[in-house]
Amino acid sequence: MSKVVVSKFGGTSMGDALCMLRSAEVSFKQNSSIVVVSATSGTTNALIELGKTAQAKAWSESEVLLKKIRDRHLQIAEELKVSAATRTQLEALFEEKESLARGIHLLKDCSIKAMDTLMSLGERMSSVLFTEAMGQVLKTHGSGKKSELLDVRDVLRTDDAFSKARPLTEEIISLCGKRLVNLRDFKTVYVTQGFIGRTEDGMTTTLGRGGSDYSAAILAEGVSADILEIWTDVAGIATTDPRLCPKAKPIDEISFQEASELATFGAKVLHPATLLPAVRKNIPVFVGSSFESGAKGTWVRKEVEDYPLIRAMALRKKQVLVTLSTPAMLHAHGFLFQIFKIFNDHKVSIDAITTSEISVSVTLDDSALLNKRLIADLSEIADVQVEENLALVSLIGNNINHTAGLGKKVFETIADINVRMICLGASKHNFCFIVSEEQGPLAIQRLHQKFIEGQ
Repeated sequence: MSKVVVSKFGGTSMGDALCMLRSAEVSFKQNSSIVVVSATSGTTNALIELGKTAQAKAWSESEVLLKKIRDRHLQIAEELKVSAATRTQLEALFEEKESLARGIHLLKDCSIKAMDTLMSLGERMSSVLFTEAMGQVLKTHGSGKKSELLDVRDVLRTDDAFSKARPLTEEIISLCGKRLVNLRDFKTVYVTQGFIGRTEDGMTTTLGRGGSDYSAAILAEGVSADILEIWTDVAGIATTDPRLCPKAKPIDEISFQEASELATFGAKVLHPATLLPAVRKNIPVFVGSSFESGAKGTWVRKEVEDYPLIRAMALRKKQVLVTLSTPAMLHAHGFLFQIFKIFNDHKVSIDAITTSEISVSVTLDDSALLNKRLIADLSEIADVQVEENLALVSLIGNNINHTAGLGKKVFETIADINVRMICLGASKHNFCFIVSEEQGPLAIQRLHQKFIEGQ
C-alpha cells in the first residue's frame, strides 16, 4: 500500500536547474506526495535587502536588486526550458515583487507585514520553477503522474503575528482535508512552499527564518502523512558539527526527544520547532542529503533501538548571561513570576536558568540585547549584570540526570576551561553549561573525543 510522503528541500537543493532536477529525481524515487521547497539559496536574504534598500535608499539601487533576483530565476527557467505558462507565472511574481518594492519606497516604510509578503516571493518563485522540474522528471520516467503547484497559503492558516506567525492546527487540518481530498489517489505530486502562511483575512505571513522545515511538518500533520523527509545539503544528523570535529559520526536513528533537544540547543540540521507536529502525530522523520540521496541518512522516531548515555552534542554561540540580583528575593514569593512576566511581555525566550537565594541567572541569544526596553524593565526590579560573548555547550543523550559520575567525567575533560553556569536536572536528555565563546569549540572537541570517539 502506498504511503503519503511529505518531502522538504532546502535552499541549496533549489540552487540552480541542476539542483532542482536532482531534487525532483529524489522526490520521484521517494514517491513523494507533497514536496515543500525553500527559496533558491540566497534569495530570502536578497529580498530582505531589497525591502531595506527600497525604504531607505534611491530607487535606482532597488532596481539593481530587482534585476539581480529576476535574472537569477530567469536563468533557471531558461536552463529548465520551462513552458510559456510557467514563464507567465514567473512574470506575474516579478511584477508583484516590483510593485511591493515601489510601495515601500514611496511610503519610506517597510513594515513587518510588507516584509512578510516580500519574503514570501522567494518560495513562490522557486515552487513555480520546481513544479516544472518535477513535471519533467515524472514525464521522463513515464510515471503517469502530474505535478501540480499548490499555494500553501490556501491550507496553512496562521495568526497575524507577522514575521513569527503561529500555525492554527485545527484549521490547517480542516483545510488540508478540503483542498487535498485526492491526495491518496497518488496521481498527483503537489509542489508547495515552505516558510509562509496566510491569516484568516488573507494576509501573507511567515513562520520565521528556518520555518520551511516547520511548514513541512505542519503539512505532514495536516494530511496525516506516513513519513516526513527533510532533504538538505548534509547526509543526516551527526554526533556534532563536523566543522568542529572532523571525526563526528553519522547518527542512524535518534529519538524525538533527543532530536528536539539537539535542535533547540544549536544543531543546524533541523529547525527547533520542526518536530512538534511530527511528534503529535507520531510521524517518522528522515533527514538526508539531496546531493547524496543514496547515503544512509538519519531516522527520527518515537522509539529507537539504542539509547546511549551521550548521543550527540551541540554548541550554541552568541549567548549572553543575564544575572538579576536583589535582597528582595530572600524568602519572598512571586519574584520569579515578575521576571518571567517581563520576558513574556517582550517575547524573549530563555534557554537555561539557575537560581540562588537572591539571584537568578538566565541565558539568552545575544539578539535579545537589542531590546533596550527589556533590560530597562528588568532593572526596575533587580540589579542587572550582562555577560556577553558566551557559548552554550549541550550534551544530548538519555538518563543523563540519573547517571552517577557523568559530571565528574565532563568536568575532568574540560578542567582548564572555566564553566560560567551549569544547567542539569530539568531534562533526562540534556546537560548544558556556559563557557566563553572562544573556548566553546575546544570544549566540544574534547567532550566528543571522550564520549563519542572513545566509545
